Amino acid sequence: MTISVWILKIFREPTPLYKKTYLSLALWTLISFLIMFISFDPNHKINLDYANSNFKVLGLNIPTNLEFAGERVPQNDYQIKESLEKEFFANKSWKNSSLALFNKAQKWFPIIEPILKKEGVPDDFKYVAIIESHLSNVISPMGASGFWQLMPVTAQHYGLIVNSEVDERLDVEKATVVACKHFKDAHHYFKNWTLSAAAYNVGIGGIQNALKKQNTNNYYDLLLNNETGSFIYRILAYKTLLSNPTHFGVKNKIKKSGSFPAFKIVKVDSSITNLSAFAKHIGTNTIVLKTFNPWLTGEQLTNPDKKTFQFKIPKNKNIDLSVYFNDVFPQEAIIDTTLKTATLTDTLKIITDTLKK
Repeated sequence: MTISVWILKIFREPTPLYKKTYLSLALWTLISFLIMFISFDPNHKINLDYANSNFKVLGLNIPTNLEFAGERVPQNDYQIKESLEKEFFANKSWKNSSLALFNKAQKWFPIIEPILKKEGVPDDFKYVAIIESHLSNVISPMGASGFWQLMPVTAQHYGLIVNSEVDERLDVEKATVVACKHFKDAHHYFKNWTLSAAAYNVGIGGIQNALKKQNTNNYYDLLLNNETGSFIYRILAYKTLLSNPTHFGVKNKIKKSGSFPAFKIVKVDSSITNLSAFAKHIGTNTIVLKTFNPWLTGEQLTNPDKKTFQFKIPKNKNIDLSVYFNDVFPQEAIIDTTLKTATLTDTLKIITDTLKK
């Protein structure tokens, strides 16, 4: 009896359904193997050579001696290692956009670093500004503003002016000094820079409560909200990226960003009823005045307390404003392709039109 006749006999005779089902499955499995065997070519070689592809998979290879502000990271803990890998992988994935961040860091870190040193704050805290704003004068939905994302109440508590005409949170140097004061106040409580950095995100009281409730004095032992819980790990990822770009596969594309121009300082201790007229009086225009003094948010400067304000005016009148404008006025979304090729007159016109809006 042939196999085909035997199979037909089984299906024609009264056989339990489950036996027919098993037989069907076995039959289809046998047919599949036969097809694979017949179609198999022993001379065919599987090509695993992707030499023509530009795609490369880079391992994370997280450094084993990570530290923040001189405080070692306990990387032998599984949970900590997993959190590090998450942040390192996330930062590794935006390799292309990180090139712009490199240029911004080269431009702004030389301004931030001396202030941190003078205030006695570890240099690693400059990466907090990257996390907070990507080194831009952005405004959050909650009202935080500037490179360091200071809230109005916090800024005023530390002596900055925040009103409809002046917002000193947008003055990078003054805002950096205030951020340093916050870091040092937190360090006074915790005697630990890692906790001080975390407190910048959630507040000194927030970290104090978490330490008390969870009976620990170590950031890495705390169970926090997602943002604060990943804050230090994100700092470490940015620190590694910016101090060692090849670690993330960023190669051969980093250009030296131009430094800030030489300034002349104009001091004023009276009110200014018209900033445009004032700019013309000191030999410049409104665009240059507000680009290098972004803390001027109004059209006039009422100064009833006779406070002395210092205005920075570049000595070189032919400076390319687009290099600085996108950082101090990021919300305006200036046409970057136009600014790269426009003359100074065209550039000023574009920026003027944008400011009017």
